[in-house]
Order: sequence, then structure tokens, then C-alpha cells
Amino acid sequence: DAIASAFEVAAAGVDFGFRSEYRLRKTDEFSSVFAFRRALRSKHFDMHHRSNLSDTARLGVVIGKKFVRSAVKRNLVRRIVRESFRLSRTKLPPRDIVVRISARMETADRRALRGEIDALFARLAQ
Repeated sequence: DAIASAFEVAAAGVDFGFRSEYRLRKTDEFSSVFAFRRALRSKHFDMHHRSNLSDTARLGVVIGKKFVRSAVKRNLVRRIVRESFRLSRTKLPPRDIVVRISARMETADRRALRGEIDALFARLAQ
């Protein structure tokens, strides 16, 4: 399969953006997802999720300094999680999702992290 250009995707009418309505922003939104206590786990990530009333999935990301010391690496992990969500959002059920780090990361291998988070989103989509 060939990767479509941004112009082809826009012409097809598929929204792969990461707009405001796809984000969790308020403390209460994060708290309600954590309180629901449903989670998928992988080696480095916990993906908490809760159904919502909107027609699409929404994402929140929590990357603690305790597990990823470098700000550059924390931002890298955030970008990887957001990019994976952005590309898989159309396949996800309408849920509020909070992804957080659950284990210390010494090195940030982009491909391994991306594969790990993609696998979590795929499990949630089932």
C-alpha cells in the first residue's frame, strides 16, 4: 500500500488532525478516566480508558518526570503517542483515553515505543 499524501487525505474527507475536541484538557476529565479503573498495560505504558458521550475518542497524555528524566525524551514520548492516536482515532470507539508511563525509560527507541503504543490502540479498537 502506498502512503497517501496530505492533499490526497484532505481530498478524501478524512480528518487526521489532532484538534481541540480530540484532547482531554481539564483535571476533572483526567480524574474521571482514572477513577473508572479500566486499563490496558504494556511494558512502558498504561492506557486508561472510559466511554464518553461524544462521537469520537479523546486523548490525554501523562508523562511523569519520575520515569522519564529528560524533558526532551518526555516530549518525544508525547509526540509519539499523539501521532499514533491521530492516525488510529478513526478506528477507535468513542472513549476518553489517558496514556501514561508506568516504567522507567532509560533510552527512548522510537520504533519500539511506537510499536508498543500502536499495539495498545489496536487492542482498544477490538
